[in-house]
Amino acid sequence: MAAISMRSVNKAYGKTRVIENVNLDVDEGEFAVFVGPSGCGKSTLLRMVAGLEDITSGDLSIGGKRVNDLPPSQRGVAMVFQSYALYPHMTVYENMAFGLKLAKTDNQTIDQRVRNAGRILQLEHLLERLPKELSGGQRQRVAIGRAIVREPRVFLFDEPLSNLDAALRVQTRMEIARLHSSLSASMIYVTHDQVEAMTLADKILLLNAGEAVLTEGSVAQIGAPLELYHQPQNLFVAGFIGSPKMNFIKGELQGSGGGKATVKTAGGALVEADVEAGGANGSRPVTLGIRPEHTEIVGSEVSGIGVTEGKVAYLEQLGEASYIYLDMAGLTEGQHVIVRQEGDTSVNEGDTVHIRMASQNCHLFNEQGKAFKRRIDVSKQTEPVLD
Repeated sequence: MAAISMRSVNKAYGKTRVIENVNLDVDEGEFAVFVGPSGCGKSTLLRMVAGLEDITSGDLSIGGKRVNDLPPSQRGVAMVFQSYALYPHMTVYENMAFGLKLAKTDNQTIDQRVRNAGRILQLEHLLERLPKELSGGQRQRVAIGRAIVREPRVFLFDEPLSNLDAALRVQTRMEIARLHSSLSASMIYVTHDQVEAMTLADKILLLNAGEAVLTEGSVAQIGAPLELYHQPQNLFVAGFIGSPKMNFIKGELQGSGGGKATVKTAGGALVEADVEAGGANGSRPVTLGIRPEHTEIVGSEVSGIGVTEGKVAYLEQLGEASYIYLDMAGLTEGQHVIVRQEGDTSVNEGDTVHIRMASQNCHLFNEQGKAFKRRIDVSKQTEPVLD
């Protein structure tokens, strides 16, 4: 295994800037996930690590050695692609052994590595089958086995689960986590699925998309999964991490001090947030953020700061949870505040309900979308809900 380091890494195609000023350290044995919306450049960044894309500027090091000019074969990496790309006329054994044969590895070593990979991936009983005789999940495991037999210093995964159905994605995701634990290998994994990012990663690199790359650089935030969930640095991160996304409500900052800020929402409600807002005097525009799972329905007799009301516009009942979409005063057209409730709910469409937004659960963002620092005890926070 080897550490990966990026310093001021940039990628441009002509005048089009795709990757802008990426600085990242992936420690030995760490599982890093590149995540972001379509078109943000996450696969391009992964291919730059693999050597399949040139780096326009900056430095990329693997195991302490600068590899910008090294071909893929000399970087000590193995890549698992979105497509299985298995040879249909070869057995599972032959598919996993093929790369080693091209490298003129002796037959005893090939057999030892292939059978060891088969054992790790629970493919031992399938080694003599053809790809057409396998399920999608089994084919993906063969593709991973083809990478394992090379004994690389770094494993690279480019959206390997996107071709699988929901049940197989969960199963294969668990197998990849188990594989990382058993091999203690350095891994970089690309996905657009935040569930995969949150459940697999030791470290997440969340990439910006569109104009943000030109103005702020490609990196929206780097950190542990729960750090991005509890302490998003800006509106983009707050809206991307979490499902359903965080509720955003426009308002004005009325005042702050002592680790609390008071916000008057566009609908006229007063809400407190446990944030350091710099002792502001006088009102200024802000955005209040609160996650659906942190928003509580209370009785109509409850009042005071943090309590407001809304009308149920839409109801999603999933069995283990219900998502209630509320129309509230001050929201833009088509916008709703979403409330998550456990299990069955007695709320119906058209009802008027009261909700409470507790100060310890609220986020606050300035006019530029930057987050004010929250004063929280993460151990007391609700864990993320990932559907």
